[in-house]
Amino acid sequence: GSGHIPSSPQALRSQFASDRISSSMADVLVVGSGGREHAIACKLRDSPKVRHVFCAPGNGGTAQEPDMTNVALGDSDVEGLVKLAKEKSVALVFVGPEAPLCAGLADACATAGVPCFGPTKAAAELEASKAFSKDFFAKYSLPTATYKNFKIGEHEAAVAYVEGEYAAGREVVVKASGLAAGKGVLMPTSVDEAKAAIKEIMVDKAFGAAGDEVVVEQLLIGEECSCM
Repeated sequence: GSGHIPSSPQALRSQFASDRISSSMADVLVVGSGGREHAIACKLRDSPKVRHVFCAPGNGGTAQEPDMTNVALGDSDVEGLVKLAKEKSVALVFVGPEAPLCAGLADACATAGVPCFGPTKAAAELEASKAFSKDFFAKYSLPTATYKNFKIGEHEAAVAYVEGEYAAGREVVVKASGLAAGKGVLMPTSVDEAKAAIKEIMVDKAFGAAGDEVVVEQLLIGEECSCM
């Protein structure tokens, strides 16, 4: 309640309605620290079903929003995030970045009985490894660009493949297979740039362990969309 007795029947009804609305609303937890997570948190906060949004770790933007609180937890601190979700009795955990999903956050939420929007660790392997996803598409005849995967020690084979593609009039993109925070795709504009991209990933280790396997893929030009 409000701590005081309403002064009229009308005020009493208003207070009762307000209490009912408040009790039917829920708190949610948004995991991530990017602009995308800020936008998602705002949209969730604007729902008439949501009372408050916790962001872990959030960012400077979410820190300024009403009905929104940043929590100092890393987005891949699976144990800490599940503990927070339980402590705050949130009705939903919404996971933005791929790293927490690849670390098994959705699985841990399911075990704890906390609803979570995001794939399991096994399903997130499609995001964690571009090589795995490409092989998965090929295995199940899903439309995907022509490609070839190369592992550590196969630098020369990757260069030879690139030379063959350009000789046949086909351009390529070069991708570090692992998680590289959205930065692991190089788009060369010539065969020399393509070979340099392979060296950058496989020899110079520009993306660290994310480049232990490389996908060389046919260049496709067009629009891309994400569906949730």
